[in-house]
Amino acid sequence: MSLTENVLAQLPGNVLDKLRQADRILTSLREGDAAVPVVVKETQQPNGVVDWDVVICGGTLGILIGCALALKGVRVALIERSILRGREQEWNISRKELQIFVELGLLTDAELEQAIATKYNPARVSFYGGTEVWVKDVLNIGVDPVYLLETLKQRFLASGGKLFENTPFTQAVIHPDGVVVNNQFKTRLLIDAMGHLSPIVQQARQGQKPDALCLVVGTCAQGFPENHTGDLLLSCTPVQNQCQYFWEAFPARDGRTTYLFTYMDANPQRLSLEALFEDYLRFMPQYQGVELSQLTFQRALFGFFPSYRHPLKISWSRILPVGDSSGSQSPLSFGGFGAMVRHLQRLTLGIHEALQTDQLSAKGMTQLQIYQPSLAVTWLFQKAMSVNVNQKIEPNQINQLLSAVFQQMQQLGEPVLKPFLQDIVQFPALTKTLIKTFLTHPGLVAKVIPQVGLGTLLDWMLHYGNLGTYSILFWFSQILEPWKKSLPSIPKYYWNRWSDSWKYGSGSDYFD
Repeated sequence: MSLTENVLAQLPGNVLDKLRQADRILTSLREGDAAVPVVVKETQQPNGVVDWDVVICGGTLGILIGCALALKGVRVALIERSILRGREQEWNISRKELQIFVELGLLTDAELEQAIATKYNPARVSFYGGTEVWVKDVLNIGVDPVYLLETLKQRFLASGGKLFENTPFTQAVIHPDGVVVNNQFKTRLLIDAMGHLSPIVQQARQGQKPDALCLVVGTCAQGFPENHTGDLLLSCTPVQNQCQYFWEAFPARDGRTTYLFTYMDANPQRLSLEALFEDYLRFMPQYQGVELSQLTFQRALFGFFPSYRHPLKISWSRILPVGDSSGSQSPLSFGGFGAMVRHLQRLTLGIHEALQTDQLSAKGMTQLQIYQPSLAVTWLFQKAMSVNVNQKIEPNQINQLLSAVFQQMQQLGEPVLKPFLQDIVQFPALTKTLIKTFLTHPGLVAKVIPQVGLGTLLDWMLHYGNLGTYSILFWFSQILEPWKKSLPSIPKYYWNRWSDSWKYGSGSDYFD
């Protein structure tokens, strides 16, 4: 029996079967042999009277936007394939990001404090044989998803929203004046919050393979030595299986959560989740200084996160993907809760304004699917942290590069380091880091070029230039903010969306 089989057998709920089911989906995605679903159709026949302004498919994170819109008086129906309930494992996030829940009226100050299950400080960034950096107040808050979603659910219902549980999405028919969902719900707008495996997204992408994958496995367990700190990004080995392994760890209410993750392309030869879980258990004693026999496992965690080089552009009217469905997360991050929270205010205000001005065409919806150079530039970093299937690099090359980069960011101070660790890249900070790294470690930088490829580097230079341009455009838009008030409603909608694009695309949404 493998380590994975032995550990997962200790947990209730057929966890090993679920891991292998996830692997089957992953294999199908890598091989590109899954049938493309046809769940969205169009007709020119008018729909007539609609019952809802918005129908949201996918409740776990859709409830965030659903509740925010319901509080603004929007008629919202939320359909969820099972029961809307948060998972047991905390969602980690930074404290200041959570304030948006209070600002939008989703939670009171007291409810927000109650939603916080764990706190810790500081957190570590460390690489095998190299730099160790400590930071405070980054991803150091663990939110209780069970309490958070139940509180939002009750506020949503109290605000007039309607929740339809055990109602999986099956189809959408787009009419000139609305959308009919599941041949039952007539709405002006359909929001897809079903995640990266959404059938709507699969149809829109037409079988396109992801440009990269992040595989992650982990557990929450008891029996670790007492530790009130966390790890944000840590490596304790050279390249293994053509992958550089990275660890994350956080205190949890009922133990300690540890993750192992790695970046790769979608080549079918890549290792499976089960194989990664085996390595996770094999390296755990080396990483945490504890034998597996000392641990009592509470639950296992695993998944894969596809990312695409280009933002998803939906060609249909009246359909808007959000969160992981939209592919708006960084190729370095896991997306999910953190990515949704970051865009919650932008999406809430933008959707509300689109409904008010009836800008629900494909053109109007595209304005909410913003291009972000601040994320696009991180493709080079993702590529530099991964190894091609048949590529030969020095076993410790990635560790050496990351150690050098973080050493320079540490010297430049928290205004450079902390935004990057929260997936926000800004032009001045990036430029300073690149210049200092090149001047102090030219040999290491030179090795990156053949590793990532000239095409990737040239593509990155375009996004890097756009990052600088967006920074200027956002600064310019702030100067013109008083002028915007005189615009008619429809031009104002488009100006607001451009301004949002420049703000987020330049990393100016940073809240510290």
